[in-house]
Amino acid sequence: MPSTQEPSPYAILEDKLDYVFRDASLVETALTHRSWMNETQDTLRTDNERLEFLGDAVLALVSSDLLMKRFPEQPEGELSKARAAIVNEAGLARIADTLTLGQWIFLGRGEEQAGGRLKRSLLANAFEALVGAVYLDGGFAAAYRVAGQLIEPSLADVPAEANKDFKSRLQELAQAKLQMAPSYTVLSERGPDHAKTFEVAILIGDKEYGRAFGRSKKEAQQNAAEQALAIMEAG
Repeated sequence: MPSTQEPSPYAILEDKLDYVFRDASLVETALTHRSWMNETQDTLRTDNERLEFLGDAVLALVSSDLLMKRFPEQPEGELSKARAAIVNEAGLARIADTLTLGQWIFLGRGEEQAGGRLKRSLLANAFEALVGAVYLDGGFAAAYRVAGQLIEPSLADVPAEANKDFKSRLQELAQAKLQMAPSYTVLSERGPDHAKTFEVAILIGDKEYGRAFGRSKKEAQQNAAEQALAIMEAG
């Protein structure tokens, strides 16, 4: 006797995830941007921000476990840099692109017209929310399997990404988050010519993100960029 069960509207996406949702409302919520909620009268649905919060925690744990298994000799500091290289906005947006996630997201008209389906921040957040939805629907084992198989290809690039200098990493993050490039200003030079100390500040737009000293301008810039990275990654 043929099945009378309705096919899932998200069957193509589920196939890409290699996961079938038991509760379709979870994947629907994961794909609902706040802008869509602002323009609809649907009181039965919520936006994806809570699922994004949950998915962020799941991805941090999954990526940490995968990195510890793959790089058993790496110290904590290197593992932290490697994890940041995988689960940052740019990395998650790349994974979202492999899922063609942009086409599934519920967006308000204004966000749609502003090119929201291509925004890296929006795509990364939606992917985090989707992982959170898998966790609620199928438990941690299911979320680990789904997230792990999507993160796995990024592990090959971890050494190169994690070892990028702070200026390069800050440049990428500032472009991804703020669509602006950092600028470096020498605030002072101290000491004799053979032993100078330089103080450098970093501005992104008109906001200062860090300042630091170094024995050369390059070293001071790197030290300031490290400060700015910590501020931006925590924000």
